[in-house]
Amino acid sequence: MPLENTIQMPLESTQQPLLDRSQQPPLDRNQQPPLVRPQQIDVQRPERSVMPNGVPLVVLRAGESEVTRIDLLIGGGRCRQAIPLQALFTNRMLREGTQQYTAKEIAEKLDYYGAWLELSISAEHAHVTLYSLNKYLPQTLSVLESLIKEPTFPERELRTVVDNNSRQFLINCKRVDFLAHRAMLQALFGSEHPCGRLAYPEDYQRITPDVLRQCYTRYYHSRNVTVYLSGLVTDDCLRAVERILGSEPFGEGFLVPERCEFATQTTALQRTFVERSDAMQSAVRMGLLTIPRQHPHFLKLRVLVTLLGGYFGSRLMSNIREDKGYTYGISADLVPHPGGSLLVIGSETTNEWVEPLITEVYHEIDRLHEDLVPQEELTMVQNYMTGEMCRSYESPLSLADAWLYAQMSGLADDYFAQALQAVSQITPEEIRSLARTYLRKEDIREVVAGQRMR
Repeated sequence: MPLENTIQMPLESTQQPLLDRSQQPPLDRNQQPPLVRPQQIDVQRPERSVMPNGVPLVVLRAGESEVTRIDLLIGGGRCRQAIPLQALFTNRMLREGTQQYTAKEIAEKLDYYGAWLELSISAEHAHVTLYSLNKYLPQTLSVLESLIKEPTFPERELRTVVDNNSRQFLINCKRVDFLAHRAMLQALFGSEHPCGRLAYPEDYQRITPDVLRQCYTRYYHSRNVTVYLSGLVTDDCLRAVERILGSEPFGEGFLVPERCEFATQTTALQRTFVERSDAMQSAVRMGLLTIPRQHPHFLKLRVLVTLLGGYFGSRLMSNIREDKGYTYGISADLVPHPGGSLLVIGSETTNEWVEPLITEVYHEIDRLHEDLVPQEELTMVQNYMTGEMCRSYESPLSLADAWLYAQMSGLADDYFAQALQAVSQITPEEIRSLARTYLRKEDIREVVAGQRMR
């Protein structure tokens, strides 16, 4: 039907009049449209249930593509391992052979059906993620089931994986940023804390199939896993997941790990130096331990850290990169860990600019202690953080990441609304108070990895 005929058709009384563009004022493309900050973010809440075998199921129905993402969140992670690297290689070796499939067959099947598998480890969890086309979900789920329920940890494949990772570790040990990161963890946490208990070359040789089976038996069972489904989740998808992963209990022992508390042993030394005599530049890390994600000040502390060094227009970037030219980039970040958070400032610079760079970081901290942040600058940070939140919750995959983060952190369902409220309502006075409370210079530990200047 021609467009003009469509416009002239009579309208039902319940319909709104069609827009008459001839009555609109002309669009001025030289005038910036007004900025409107959302007053609330409507983050879609998941559907929660428990499958017949007791495994919790979390479903996020979103998106238009015929793709489903399956996340298995398994309690454990680096904090639970008996020796360094045990949790990492237990998770990594799931794809290297099962009672039904060899490593080659697993790779070929997933490739044939257009699926993608990701395996990763965090401090307190192991993650198994499968992306699959809906029409092939039963086939890809059967491969996933075999990985989770019957891995064999074959010796030959294990040695190959361990050797490759060991060689990469030795290469990383030549990088100043890698060395600075490790030294910062040990300086702040101490060697007895899981975050400060680092791996060394000899630890790779201690990884055997038996070591991995011990970790697998302890943590990979139906009492210790949560299944997340996100994407265009249909009823057929749900039935397939319940039939394959939710019908019968699997695993052994069924012991649910208790939450652990770990003591930190922060070094008394203000600065730690890691020598790399051939380094062309130095890596600088400045950090301190601070409040956990559940603390009532945490969300507003994120605003302070963002203002200091959390985006391209931050104070550290404006001063140290744009004005002084000491570095190509410098950042500040708030990194959660079990029991607290790590506030870390990081950069790389030419060896002779290390001291001036550190001096300017302390100068910016002093400014936050002494002066109120101009409202215009705070508004820019608020707009930036609000925009990042909106982008973080707009797709099915980012929604899944958000709810996984909430579960791993023990956060309530209204966390996202609280985050927006904290960003939009913070004041310059609160910024200064937070800086004085949580950004104390005497608590900061410095790490420099590079060439020692004479």
